[in-house]
Amino acid sequence: MGTPKSVINKRYEDKHREERKAKSMIWGTSVPRKYAEEINDFLKKYGYTKVQLIEAGYKALTDETAENDLSLAKTIDGYDDFFYTETKK
Repeated sequence: MGTPKSVINKRYEDKHREERKAKSMIWGTSVPRKYAEEINDFLKKYGYTKVQLIEAGYKALTDETAENDLSLAKTIDGYDDFFYTETKK
């Protein structure tokens, strides 16, 4: 008889835990169930993943913030030629 699957899974997790943690991050956050179900329904209906939701939301927020933050806007646009007065705080 072979090794139980739970033992195999534990060995795998023990061996790869640090690699997995270095590669990805999990946010232990929550939203109200009704809102979460609404979001999940939207994602399923239009074929989006939660990762795509996070990436699009992050991009939208950085774009919105960059409208009022010149140094962020230049960083997002790839500029590296800041004037001395722009970097001085």
